[in-house]
Amino acid sequence: MNHQRMQTNLFQWTAALGATAVIIGAFGAHGLKPHLSPYQLEIFEKGVQYQFVHTLALFGTALLLSQQVTNNLLRWSARFFIAGIFLFSGSLYLLACRDLISVSVAWAGPVTPLGGLCFIGGWITLLLAAKRFQTESV
Repeated sequence: MNHQRMQTNLFQWTAALGATAVIIGAFGAHGLKPHLSPYQLEIFEKGVQYQFVHTLALFGTALLLSQQVTNNLLRWSARFFIAGIFLFSGSLYLLACRDLISVSVAWAGPVTPLGGLCFIGGWITLLLAAKRFQTESV
């Protein structure tokens, strides 16, 4: 995928994930609140919080990519952030709503830490990209 297309895709992902974070957060606060226990609502809100934070991290990564054409570490950072949002936040949404859906979500529990590892991978590759910027600019 060429650089321009990758950058455009990341901005589209950022917009979509940001919008869905707002929608999911509002749905949880208004539509699900009467149906979830305080603990379940806390888990749901944690998913929204992490989705927002990492959507902003994805936006920053896309901005950095607009300045640096050849940095594969930034591309990996973006991929890790997107995967983390789906795995971490997505599994928390499912786990919080497990009593409301008729499908077993027992598999989602072990998925949550994998999403957390993706978030960590995103931040570490972002750090390595910053180190690379530093050595290239010296």
